[in-house]
Amino acid sequence: MTFKEFNISKSLLKALAEKNYSEPTPIQQQTIPVALEERDLLGIAQTGTGKTAAFAIPIIENLKRGTVYRKGEVRPLRALILTPTRELAIQINEAFTDYGKYTNLRHTVIFGGVPQNPQIKALSQGVDILIATPGRLLDFIQQKVVRLNKLNIFVLDEADRMLDMGFIHDIRRLLPLLPAKKQTMLFSATMPKEIEKISKTLLQNPAKVEVAPVSSVVDTIEQNVYFVEKKQKMELLIDLLDKQTDKSTIVFSRTKHGANKIARVLNNKNIKCEAIHGNKSQNARQAALSNFKEGKINVIVATDIAARGIDIRDLGVVINYDLPDVPETYVHRIGRTGRAGNKGVAFSFCSQEEKPMMKSIQQLTGRKLNKVLIPT
Repeated sequence: MTFKEFNISKSLLKALAEKNYSEPTPIQQQTIPVALEERDLLGIAQTGTGKTAAFAIPIIENLKRGTVYRKGEVRPLRALILTPTRELAIQINEAFTDYGKYTNLRHTVIFGGVPQNPQIKALSQGVDILIATPGRLLDFIQQKVVRLNKLNIFVLDEADRMLDMGFIHDIRRLLPLLPAKKQTMLFSATMPKEIEKISKTLLQNPAKVEVAPVSSVVDTIEQNVYFVEKKQKMELLIDLLDKQTDKSTIVFSRTKHGANKIARVLNNKNIKCEAIHGNKSQNARQAALSNFKEGKINVIVATDIAARGIDIRDLGVVINYDLPDVPETYVHRIGRTGRAGNKGVAFSFCSQEEKPMMKSIQQLTGRKLNKVLIPT
């Protein structure tokens, strides 16, 4: 199947061709036809499955039809995408730039942690599509900078991660402010009871699309485990990174302090890297990601919240320096690699006290990790 079979406009097909997109991923195959019909949709899908394009393409196609603005007329906001992290919001905004480049649609992104004025200025000029994180959106609604009365499309992305990050109250505050008549798309990797409740309130007779259950996302990834004591982890990490010098690598730490310490030691060993976590400013996080994507550094040390939504093509290796407390988080972490059918490699360091976590991970994924001996 190709994108041409969706009967989307030539301008959109041209933009997709420039990104070397010819064949849609499974979630795009199932989502795009439904979304083009302006139906509500419930999508169960992991990051890395092509989910952003699955909703961005039909939004652009549906909004651009018959869009004519008189000179000086301020265009109303017609599509809102709500997402949990600043990094993910920025990536979605970049996707709309790529896919909508041959249309006259305007879009912008708003998130906290940076000055409001540039974002307010962009909104005052009128945008068709807004990508937002919950806190800044509610703030701007209260200030009457954002008005939702003309909204046609609402996307709630990464709903389960919203719940994990404590945004559920913000979502509950937002829902009554949305117009009753609109198309709604909700995407979540898992369906906790709280998200199930919200989906029933929010969606009207939705089409359900389910792609890649949690355990199958890891099938394209070679998974290895080192049983190693805490004090040996740093030496093992340095040894591993010395062997993977040509591959871009994300190292996961459980804490911000741990991420800073790992980055400091690696830089002292001439392994160029940067740490990203919640205490870093937005500009510092974006600069680190840009350096990583451009190949100026090959290693990023990240905490889970900072890494959520990072989409880096051809990411070679994921290293779990610390195992996560929640087994689903392991799947999200290693899902940074092995995307779009590519092969990926993951290494996990498991200390004695982390063995119960490893057992939970193997139960969830339904497979044993390859045990690797520590080099002597």
